[in-house]
Amino acid sequence: MWDNRAEGIPRHVPYELFIGLRYTRAKRRNHFISFISLISMLGIALGVAALIVVLSVMNGFQKELRARILGVASHVQITGPDNQLADWQRVEQGALTARGVVAAAPYVNAQGLLANEGNVRGAIVRGIVPGLEDQVADIGRHMVAGSLDRLVAGEFGIVLGSDLARALRVLPGDKVTLIAPQGLVTPAGLVPRLKQFRVVGIFEVGMFEYDSGLALVSLEDAQKLFQLGDKVSGVRLKLEDLFQSRQVARDLYQKLGGDLAISDWTRSHANFFRAVEIEKRVMFIILTLIVAVAAFNIVSTLVMVVKEKQGDIAILRTLGSSPAEILRVFIVQGSAIGVVGTAVGLAAGITLALNLTAIVHGLEALLGVTLVDARVYFIGDLPADVRLADVLTVSVTALALGVLSTVYPAWRAARTAPADALRHEI
Repeated sequence: MWDNRAEGIPRHVPYELFIGLRYTRAKRRNHFISFISLISMLGIALGVAALIVVLSVMNGFQKELRARILGVASHVQITGPDNQLADWQRVEQGALTARGVVAAAPYVNAQGLLANEGNVRGAIVRGIVPGLEDQVADIGRHMVAGSLDRLVAGEFGIVLGSDLARALRVLPGDKVTLIAPQGLVTPAGLVPRLKQFRVVGIFEVGMFEYDSGLALVSLEDAQKLFQLGDKVSGVRLKLEDLFQSRQVARDLYQKLGGDLAISDWTRSHANFFRAVEIEKRVMFIILTLIVAVAAFNIVSTLVMVVKEKQGDIAILRTLGSSPAEILRVFIVQGSAIGVVGTAVGLAAGITLALNLTAIVHGLEALLGVTLVDARVYFIGDLPADVRLADVLTVSVTALALGVLSTVYPAWRAARTAPADALRHEI
């Protein structure tokens, strides 16, 4: 019977654990094996850290994109045929009585050209009621000059996105000409409708699509300019829980009926979020291969250790150790490499992810380049959102690969015959 105390092993510590951990420490004659173990450990750490950082960036990008989109767009949008809704008051009141809806606002949505001293830009022109718009969107919180309250019906004021205002070279108080596609029929042909608007505010939500292509005007001014009469394009809704938007849209369709088109934010911007989700999954698979390659190095490490420790294995077997106990010795040794590598990778990955914005800004200042271009990535920053579920998934994956890589070498060690091993030692 094996006696732990005979080797100075604490009574309550399994000797397989003690010997397996002892084999991980280098001796003078096996520096190469220790070097391979270190490379395996660093490889696992690198893979785990890369996974944590990439998944955190994907999460942060998705969260920031959703927040900025929903700061301008609506949770649910109800529109009429041909982008015109006549009985919008009935639709608005019916929507407000639906479960989960907390606010509603009518709007006009149309395309137009904005011109100022030779500078011409296309834009989406949205007619709004300022008091109601603040209840369904967050544009009012992102004003850098002026306010939405200055969009008074009949005064033809306009609020521009920051990039759009910069492209037109206008400031609050300047005038721009809005050219509407709905023209006037004259003997000379179709003449576009022109109207001068005074810039009363500038907003910046931090998303290039809106900052460079959205202009807000009063609802009544938009109705006059686009010849809608009392009609609007639709009604925008804000929900108590934005993740219930699909269910609320289905309920509203059954409740309101008619020729209404009801869409929620998950459909109107589905391509953005689907692309991020697919990229996240693909990057997880690709970066997991880094961890797998490092785990395969554990196999080669343990195979060399088993070859070197033939005599030790034979002695353990002659002292009464079973093949299962020999198996556990080498599983402990390989798993220790995986555990340490995973722990180091988690610490490094979480630290990098939590400080990623500062690191990116520092690199941009040092190199003098823009690493995150808003015109390409829709946002001008690199946010990170470290989630416990991702940390646990990465940890379990790395540990599982580390343990699986020990099975074959440990099995080879367990099958070692004591007589054959001692014969080779002699």
